[in-house]
Amino acid sequence: MKYIIAIIQPDKLEDVLAKLEEKEIHLVTVTSVMGRGRQKGIAEVYRSHKEAGSLLRKVKLEIAVNEAFVQPAIDAILGAARSDNIGDGKIFVLDLPRVIRIRTGEEGTLAIG
Repeated sequence: MKYIIAIIQPDKLEDVLAKLEEKEIHLVTVTSVMGRGRQKGIAEVYRSHKEAGSLLRKVKLEIAVNEAFVQPAIDAILGAARSDNIGDGKIFVLDLPRVIRIRTGEEGTLAIG
């Protein structure tokens, strides 16, 4: 099992979610976050509002998947979030040693599916 964290541009969220849905990846947590990378907070225009300062608006996706869905999830995110511009984001893939579904107490791969 893996835990995928992706930081993407806010305007790419709907495209990424649609690509994940195509790959039958439905369980996603989305959070609005602020951050910066190599662009070091260069001012941007977001929804006709100029964002200044050292932190920019981003979206964080958190996805827990079984091994068979790791590469499809990565491919979906890359395919929908890439614009070839600085600031497209990052994908982090972490080992997920234990998952427990609260409602049933199921553990492991059964808790994710």
